[in-house]
Amino acid sequence: MDLTKNQQQILDLVKEMNAVELNGLVKALEEEFGVTAAAMVVAGGAAAGAAAADAGASDAMNVELADAGQQKIAVIKVVKEVLGLDLKAAKELVEKAPVIIKENVKAEEAEALKTKLTEAGATINFK
Repeated sequence: MDLTKNQQQILDLVKEMNAVELNGLVKALEEEFGVTAAAMVVAGGAAAGAAAADAGASDAMNVELADAGQQKIAVIKVVKEVLGLDLKAAKELVEKAPVIIKENVKAEEAEALKTKLTEAGATINFK
């Protein structure tokens, strides 16, 4: 796909963001334009919607860290590991609980995340 110079610059900036920064950007876009991230995906076009349906998108869910519990350090370590974040970003994300830590994941992956995080002491919800 051919991108304009501005589009390529934005894409390059987004590639450099960590999960916490991306989450903040998505929330800001949602507020600025009065939409949700799910609506943005739907607005992407019929072809994208058909591809998502073929891929089993109906099984996708969001994993929410509802509470870090008493063992916050253990939860931070697990978040750091499973999301590939640096320590600071993982700590910031955990301290924002309740927060969506991973979006549009398959049920198996969501359950695996829940298992790891609950073993560390966190409370996890699926949205």
